[in-house]
Amino acid sequence: MAKKGILERLKDGVVLGDGGYLLELEKRGWVRPGPFTPEVAITHPEALRELHIEFREAGADVLQALTFYASRDKLATVGLEDKLEEINKSAVRIAREVAGDKCLVAGNLSLTWMYEPGSPAAADKVRKTFDEQLAVQCGEGVDFIIGETFSWLGEALIAVERGKKTGLPVMVTICFENKDETAEGKSAAEAAKALLDAGADIVGMNCLRSPEHTLPSMEQMRKAVSGYLACQPVAYRTPKEKPDFTSLPEFPYALDPLQLTRNEMGDYAVKAKEIGISYIGSCCGSVAMHVRAMAQALGKLSTDNRVWKKGGEKAMSAYEYYDHDGVMTKTSR
Repeated sequence: MAKKGILERLKDGVVLGDGGYLLELEKRGWVRPGPFTPEVAITHPEALRELHIEFREAGADVLQALTFYASRDKLATVGLEDKLEEINKSAVRIAREVAGDKCLVAGNLSLTWMYEPGSPAAADKVRKTFDEQLAVQCGEGVDFIIGETFSWLGEALIAVERGKKTGLPVMVTICFENKDETAEGKSAAEAAKALLDAGADIVGMNCLRSPEHTLPSMEQMRKAVSGYLACQPVAYRTPKEKPDFTSLPEFPYALDPLQLTRNEMGDYAVKAKEIGISYIGSCCGSVAMHVRAMAQALGKLSTDNRVWKKGGEKAMSAYEYYDHDGVMTKTSR
């Protein structure tokens, strides 16, 4: 029996996305900070596979192929422009192997750093860049396309255009830097309308900002459009005056103290559902514990039911001794 597609799943209820890949793999020593390119898909495929497994077991419904920044111009910054096909192909294959019949696999497009407003030549270069990646990803059998982290609405619209040519469902999300607008000055509501009018099946926001600074814009999108919305914020706490975590002096080496707790991400998932967001995910800084908390908060994953014989004459762990689950009463050692 074939897996239900993304649009079928969204029709049935909330779909839970996965977490962040590049920053987590950098923390584990497999990705170089700075360029953050995804050659780990061919240099250490076992590391990428393990992270996919963690997200799958945490309750994610979708695994994104690690093809973010796997474009020719971006890979050229680390001398790997000739490895584009190999990296994109390996990334999709690894995600598909882990997904099995349980999760959907999304191909991925990202900002290119080459878009220029009002430049047909730059737009054509972006089209060519997207088409080159999509040809490989679709050839490996992705279930739908995610285009993400677009500060320029114009570039996001090109992602919709090229993605729709594949015949697969397309989800495209924008991001706000330190102003509550796209790089060309469009509001969240205006961007959502433009992306849906262009043919996107799912639209929304991702990356750069915490849930606290993303959800208000998502509420504006919800009021403006009736289509499926997606939200994938970072799991970092950022100040109101500088909500883009990549603009902080802590990026990328000292972000650890800013990471949100699993409970905070669980609370975000509930709020997102209450707003009417259908695709609830997360981005940089979000790891398996966050995805698991979100899955539990959304009722997609039960609490841990492994055997634990509590209630004996003496507590047998600090967790039990200090009554952390609110059930046990403190007993003497």
